[in-house]
Amino acid sequence: MNKLLVGLAAVLAATFAPLTAHAALKVVTTTQDLAAITQDIGGANVEVSYIARGDLDPHFVDAKPSYMVKLASANLVECVGMDLEVGWLPSLITGARNPRIQPGTPGYLDVSVGIKAIEVPSGTIDRSRGDLHAAGNPHYWLDPENGRGMARTIQARLAQLDPAHAADYQKNLAAFETRLAAKQAEWTAKMAPLRGTAVVGYHSTFDYFIARYGLNLVGFVEPKPGIPPTPSHTLELAGKAKAAGVRFVFIEPFHSANDALPIANAAGAKVLPLPSSVGAEADIATYFDLFDHLVRALTGK
Repeated sequence: MNKLLVGLAAVLAATFAPLTAHAALKVVTTTQDLAAITQDIGGANVEVSYIARGDLDPHFVDAKPSYMVKLASANLVECVGMDLEVGWLPSLITGARNPRIQPGTPGYLDVSVGIKAIEVPSGTIDRSRGDLHAAGNPHYWLDPENGRGMARTIQARLAQLDPAHAADYQKNLAAFETRLAAKQAEWTAKMAPLRGTAVVGYHSTFDYFIARYGLNLVGFVEPKPGIPPTPSHTLELAGKAKAAGVRFVFIEPFHSANDALPIANAAGAKVLPLPSSVGAEADIATYFDLFDHLVRALTGK
């Protein structure tokens, strides 16, 4: 019995012990956006992997055993939160059987903490209203100002889990914020001529981006979040788009342009495929690349 207790104590100590000075912190993120920011902040002290590729819809991910294996050895799991991953992350964490990353432990980080959500629904939330998120629109990473808050949240947790490298994480955060401030000024200047431009979205993916740069959102190809367009809705939205002088209809890489074409044609607008995450296109390897690509797609600059 004594040997059994000693063995159990050793296992628990290994599970919850702080990292050694030379061990890389194993971080698994739900999206490539989180992975990119975490890599910038963590540098050589972290080993980062992700689950949902940037060219896929992060709402819908198959709970593959390979993801559970990845999570089983993680020191930290980071999620976007606001129910974006509610359909698949809980089952992956359960299947991983890793006590370090359970909700409520330091190894579980909801990066939406501190983010001011938009479009928080009121009243009864049920399937009749589509795939609404009770905490608000979860696509907050598409406002670069929120990237600042995300980086700070990630830095604080990395420092908590790996205090030996806290100074490194703080230094990397400072460099990230300096670069972000410079890029924000550049993006704002380039987008300024488009303020007030009327646009249509497919889903509510780009709403934070639209709000940040002062675009005029006329409506969505989807009649309700996650609900495919109907002929009557498409006809109604086409009329609104024409009346508003819509110039662009935004679609994500994982949606078909066919549903957007009737609306764009009615308004004389352009269907504009836009990446919604890091990794959605070959040239988007960092968080900064994502906004460079988005701004260039809209402005040509």
